[in-house]
This record gives sequence, structure tokens and C-alpha cells, in this order.
Amino acid sequence: MDLDLGREQLVVVGGSFGSLRWFDQELPAGSVVLVEEPDVIRRRDLVRFAEELPLIGRLVAAEYQTGLDVDALLGREPGLADARLVLPGLEYAVAATARLADRLGRPGAGAVAADIFSDKHRMRLLADEIGLANPAYELVDDAGRAAEFARAHGGRCVLKPTRRSGSLGVQLITDPAEVPARWAASATPPEPPEATAGLPTGVLVEELLVGSEHSVELLVADGEVIFANVTDKRVAGGRHPVETGHTVPSALPPAEHDAMRSAAARLAAAAGFGSGMLHSEWILTDGVPTLVECAARMPGDMITALISIAYEGDVIEAYLRVLCGERPALPQRPTGAAAVEFLTAQPGRVIAVDGRRAALRVPGVLDVQVETKVGQTVPELLSSAHRSGHLMTWGATPDEAAVAARRAAAEIRITVG
Repeated sequence: MDLDLGREQLVVVGGSFGSLRWFDQELPAGSVVLVEEPDVIRRRDLVRFAEELPLIGRLVAAEYQTGLDVDALLGREPGLADARLVLPGLEYAVAATARLADRLGRPGAGAVAADIFSDKHRMRLLADEIGLANPAYELVDDAGRAAEFARAHGGRCVLKPTRRSGSLGVQLITDPAEVPARWAASATPPEPPEATAGLPTGVLVEELLVGSEHSVELLVADGEVIFANVTDKRVAGGRHPVETGHTVPSALPPAEHDAMRSAAARLAAAAGFGSGMLHSEWILTDGVPTLVECAARMPGDMITALISIAYEGDVIEAYLRVLCGERPALPQRPTGAAAVEFLTAQPGRVIAVDGRRAALRVPGVLDVQVETKVGQTVPELLSSAHRSGHLMTWGATPDEAAVAARRAAAEIRITVG
């Protein structure tokens, strides 16, 4: 990565920025300052994490997930004022990062847009305001009202926290009688390891839509979309719609491709989004993109790697350059396709893991990572954190890449007792 950064010039808010490991050999030593919640630093042993990565110059403790006092932070850490760019390392850092970037006069989402994209209910209101398709929805305070909503919409609904990521707390309900028993899992979901204790959330109840699922990744420079990609998404069946795979680019016909990109760009413009990446998720219903949610940060789930492979351009470097105030050139058309498939297993204690070598022999496979080990306990698949690994593939077309990913995943056998 040819990005000229001096010591402590990149501030990452949110120490769970897993992509930092990808940059370890590409960014200069000491170029990154990590800002993280004090209790997250303790629980996740981020002091050791920072020591293991030469690119991290300093680890700064600051409470930001429930509101960052920017002036107090800069008073304690005046060196942050010299940063060239500021970016969020996770969902819960989006609003704080925008405020810090605004205060330093650096490119970023902008505080208003960041607040909108940090709250799923506010996203719904904005989509309504500009005429984008939304499912029927309601912000609810109790299980009884959510059950009434489900009965009014064919007995089915989606329950989701307004402030969580990685599908945590998202549930598909097919019987209104289940709502009271399921309410707590969405209203008070387990705290993710990267979140501070007591992170507040509301609950949305939404109409359950049927259609293909996709995401749109936008790179925006000073309000102008300079790159757009549409990704096909696969999700697990059952009550918890955890993502199990992605393919870049989408195999949709050109007209639907264009509709997806247009809808995402309208959403960004209406929010007044400034500079950075937007990752929005949609369900295509009768040819119409219907908003699921949108995050003002880099996408997870290896999507940036898939984009870089399919388009033969470094999208992460381009993102960092945008946050430096530049307008990098990225290929506008893919030269091939790439896919990721996530490995899942039945709950239980793992007694055997087989098939990695066979998976690597499948044509098109680029990488296989099996994270679940013998002796570990696999939990129920409630969020993306409960997956067991992933594999990545390349193909000349989206279908070729996706088929290779599914074939290789079928070779991996995780046996539980």
C-alpha cells in the first residue's frame, strides 16, 4: 500500500478493527493510534493486541460508544490533532469518529449522517422521507405491541435492535405467540465483545419481506459517489438470518444493478454523507430495492477483499485516500468475480475437523480458514460471531465463484459430540 503516513497519523476509533492485521506489513510502524473503551481494552486484552502489531503506535482509552467528549479527549491527547485521517473501526464507533473528524477538520461522514446510520429507526424515517421502499415498521416498547404488529402483517415479523451489528438480536418471527418468549433476545441482546457494557438500544418490529438479499458498497468523496458495487448475499435459514456468504459482483441483471446503486446513492445524499464508505443492505422485492439497514463504515465479512479481487483495485487503500482528502481512481467494472462462504456447525463440543485439504483442491479456491478447533464448544448460530471459519474463491463470473465457494465449503466437516 503506497500511502505516506507518518507516526500516529491514522486514528482508528474502535480497537476491534480486524483489518489492522491486513495492514501490518503495509503501513509504517507506529502510524496508527487506537482509541478504545476502557472496559473493552480490559476484557479483550487489547494492550497485548497493540503490542503484537508494529503499526500501532499508541492505545488510547476513551469512552465513546455512548457519547464521546471530543474536547476532553483532545485535552488529554493533544497529539491526536496532528492526525491526517480518522476512521471508525466498528459499528459502535461511527458517531464518535464523525465528531472527532469534524472537530479536527478532517474528511468523514459528518455528525448528522453518522447519527442517522447508527440508528436503524432513523434510517427508516429518512427512507420514508425521500420515497425509498421500506417494509412496514414500528418502534415498539413491549412484546405485546410487537405481537399485535405481527398479527396485522400475516402473523410474521422481524424483531431487531436499533443499535447492534452482525445480525445480533435479529429474529424472524413466524407466530405472534412466540413474541413474548423471544422479546428479550432483541430488546436486551447479549453484549458483543467489542461493545461497552450497557450499550442502549431500542427495538424495531418490521414486516417480513421475501426476496433476494444484496448489499451496496459506496465510496464517497465530499458527497460524490466515486465507486459503487453490488454484492449478492446468502443467509442462514431459520429464526436468525446470519449471513453465510457473499459474491462480488452481484449476478443481478443490469437494470436491477442500477436500481440498487441508485437507491444507495439517494440514501447517502439525503443523509448529507460526506466522505468514507457506506455499506447498505437491501431486499429486492418485485424488482424494487427495499432498505434493510445501512452502516457508515467499511463492510465486514471479507467484502472489501472480494471487491479488491473482482475489480483488481485496492478498495481499502482508496478508502484511506478519501479520508486523506484525495479522490483516488478505482476500476468501475469488475474483471472477474469473488465469493466468500462462511463455515457453520451444529452446536456442541467439537470432536473432529476434516476436509480442509480437499477444500483447497477445489478449482478457484484462494484461501480456507477453519477457526473452530477440536475441543471447543460450538454455540447456536445467533450472530456472525458464532461462525466457524470461512473460505474465499475466485471465478470468471459471479456464478462460477459462488459455486466454487459452496463446493469447497461442502468438503469441510466439523463433527460435534
